[in-house]
Amino acid sequence: MNAQINIFEKPIERIKKTCDLMGRGSDFEQRLPELETYLEGLVADGETSENRLTVDGLTFLKSNIR
Repeated sequence: MNAQINIFEKPIERIKKTCDLMGRGSDFEQRLPELETYLEGLVADGETSENRLTVDGLTFLKSNIR
């Protein structure tokens, strides 16, 4: 039995919803590959909290607004 756990699913959904509410949905879609790479790095460093990944992801997008 192979079970795949995607730790990024909830944080990315939450970040997308927040961006949509702020009117930044298109920015989210453009930046999604960068965001995924950033979150993967956090998980590789040992972060496993979905809440922490959500906050760090939002902070990443906010600090790197184009």
